[in-house]
Amino acid sequence: MLLHGTEALKQAAAAGHALPGFVAYNLETVQGITAAAESAGRPVLIQAGAGPFKHAGREALMRLALDAAEDSAARLGVHLDHSRDLDEITACLEAGYTSVMVDGSHLPFAENVVLTKEAVRRARDHGAWVEAELGALPGDEDVSTDAVTKTATMTDPHQAAEFVAATGVDALAVAVGNVHGFTKDPVRLDLDRLAAIHAAVPVPLVLHGASGLPVEELHGALARGVAKVNVNAELRRAYLEAVHAILPAALPGSDVVSVWAAGRDAVRDAALEVIGRLIHRAEGGAV
Repeated sequence: MLLHGTEALKQAAAAGHALPGFVAYNLETVQGITAAAESAGRPVLIQAGAGPFKHAGREALMRLALDAAEDSAARLGVHLDHSRDLDEITACLEAGYTSVMVDGSHLPFAENVVLTKEAVRRARDHGAWVEAELGALPGDEDVSTDAVTKTATMTDPHQAAEFVAATGVDALAVAVGNVHGFTKDPVRLDLDRLAAIHAAVPVPLVLHGASGLPVEELHGALARGVAKVNVNAELRRAYLEAVHAILPAALPGSDVVSVWAAGRDAVRDAALEVIGRLIHRAEGGAV
């Protein structure tokens, strides 16, 4: 069933755990994410967004994600991730997306405010909630590299308070040392900065780039206001490793179905593992 509104996000924030946002690229990744949500009995966001649209096509992927959510017994939101295009945001809202992320992090502060305010206005007309980003993460959303050379711009707590007040967003994605994709060296979050942002803004925080994040760092973030966590690279790697393992047996008979099934099941298992990490408090006790 479609997960409307911010109640699940707010409940996660109050309980000290997080709503997972899993990026989907095709039928098998949508199916794997859906199966994980059904198995865990937890609310989940299927993030069928701007990057994956380049592969699958916007209309096709939107329909896959929305149909899966509507037909499932699990509570599944469908979320547009990392969009810089108001027309794209509007198209997803009109199709039935339950939330959108407007990404103005590449813009000067004032321009980010203007873009985000307009996205919020459009989302309100469709009963959807809005995530925005302040600060910039290094790395690529769709491809991991061994080393990240791009310098990030950390989120400033005072500016974050001004931004949230000016735009009316429902959730704020922050840059506190997190990185898109896997990296050679372990990621360390600036938890003091994250705590200051949490104290300064009245909305739940979002952590992008959580794939491969040490569990103690993740739990530290959950204890400091992070109520939505995006995971992409872990699911991509699980899918590819499963396909690689089964290919020798599948190639002689051109058994593509077994390849697709292996990838789907690997995404399900990886997503289930992430869900388990997100329903524990920072001290390690189950929620």
